[in-house]
Amino acid sequence: MVGKGDAPAPREPEDEEEDNGGVVKLISAEGFEFVVDKKAAVVSNTLRNMLTSPGGFSESRQGEVRFPEISTHILEKICRYFYWSLHYSSGTESAEFAIDPEITLELMMAANYLDT
Repeated sequence: MVGKGDAPAPREPEDEEEDNGGVVKLISAEGFEFVVDKKAAVVSNTLRNMLTSPGGFSESRQGEVRFPEISTHILEKICRYFYWSLHYSSGTESAEFAIDPEITLELMMAANYLDT
C-alpha cells in the first residue's frame, strides 16, 4: 500500500507499453511523427515483426519506428492505408483506395519495404 508522500513502485517496461494505449509512433525522414494504433501499424508485416517479435527490437521497446528513407507525404499515405485496410479487410464492404499518380512509384517502394 502506498501512503501519502510515498513514491509509487517502479514499473516494469511492459506496463509502459500498456499505458501507451496500443499506439506506435512512425517518424518520417523529415522528422514528422504519426501516432497510429498498433493494430493498424501491424497491417505491415515488417512493422508487425519489429513490434511483436521476441527478438528485442528497439522499436518494440520504444514504441516508435524511424523511416529515414520515407518522406512525410508518403508515410502519411501509408498510415491512411493501414486504417483503410483495417476497415475494409472483412470484405463485407469495399471502397477504392485512391492514389495520386505522382506518388505511385515512391509509394510502391515504401509498400514493398513495409511488406503491405
